[in-house]
Parts: sequence; structure tokens; C-alpha cells
Amino acid sequence: MLDKIDRKLIELLQSNARISIKRLAQEVFLSAPAVSARLERLEKLKIITGYTASVDYVKLGYHIMAFINLEVAPSEKVVFYPFIQKCPNVIECNCITGNYSMLIKVAFPSTVELDTFVGQLQQFGHTQTQIVFSTPVPHRGIKPADYSEEQ
Repeated sequence: MLDKIDRKLIELLQSNARISIKRLAQEVFLSAPAVSARLERLEKLKIITGYTASVDYVKLGYHIMAFINLEVAPSEKVVFYPFIQKCPNVIECNCITGNYSMLIKVAFPSTVELDTFVGQLQQFGHTQTQIVFSTPVPHRGIKPADYSEEQ
């Protein structure tokens, strides 16, 4: 499983996906080839699933961030999943428990475009939309759990 060095590498990459192999090696006191091998192993295990850049949605013209709750009947998921995967303004879609079955995070340039999208979603079921005013804790990485080899 993961050791302390793997967890440290993951933390460093989550805070800066552009950090160099050389800098990672310095941080964990290993050679660059050893770090490269660890990263390759973590990628093969699909623990590291990609490298991304954080962007400012407002500066890109997306002034409206919202969360949409949606009731989707289980029988509709076969149609809903392909639909939602094709929607470019959907940042994230999660299947959840509770009164709604989906929680969808979206970004739009205006409330008019958000309203149009919500109308499209309503073909699948009842919606409830919350518009984001501010984000005191933006998306961030998570500290890898410290599991022992026995678990």
C-alpha cells in the first residue's frame, strides 16, 4: 500500500501539480529516478488519476456557480448519465443519498443560461438549485489516509 513517502508525494502534487521531479525528490529525500518510479506505480494503481490546473472561473467568464439537486429515477440513469457527461458546464456530478439522487456542480456565465440548463434537467426529475455566493474553502486536496500494511 502507501508508505509515508507515497503520501508525501501525493500531498505535494495536490498542492502543486507542476512541481518538478527534482523538487519532489528533494522534499522526500530520494533520487529523481526513485521518485519517478513511485509516481509511475501510483499512476498504474490509479491512485494518481491525473494532473490538473486550478482556474478562476470568474476570470474565465463564469460568474454563476451553483449546486443543483436532482431526483432521477433509477430507470432514468441509463439516459441521464450520457446526457450529463456531455454537458460542458457541469464541473461535477455525484450520485448521493437523501431526498435527491444527484448533486451537480455547475458554472455558467449568467443566471439565464443556468435557468435554461435547469429546465433541461427537469426532463429527468424534480430539481432544487442553490447559487453560490462565496467559497470560504475552495477545492483542495485531501491528506492520504495513514493505513498500516495490515489493514
